[in-house]
Amino acid sequence: MFQTNEYFDGKVKSLAFETRNLPATVGVMAPGDYVFTTGKKETMTVVSGSMTVTLPGETSPRTLHAGESFEVAANASFDVHVTVNTAYLCLYG
Repeated sequence: MFQTNEYFDGKVKSLAFETRNLPATVGVMAPGDYVFTTGKKETMTVVSGSMTVTLPGETSPRTLHAGESFEVAANASFDVHVTVNTAYLCLYG
């Protein structure tokens, strides 16, 4: 049904669930710097707050705000910098 996840000493928490088509997580990030690694393609949407991401193959970070999304290919890493508590939705696949 639901699975809870906790990363980075509890600074990132998420709740995993299944949508009609894809697995997903909804979560929150406390201020900090994080490196995430993907197993599947991910589409992440900022729900509230903001995050600055550096995606694979990009040299310049970009800041995303509520309602904005980005995609990361499978088996890749990306950097995230968060300055305010931020909520997100992530779809996998």
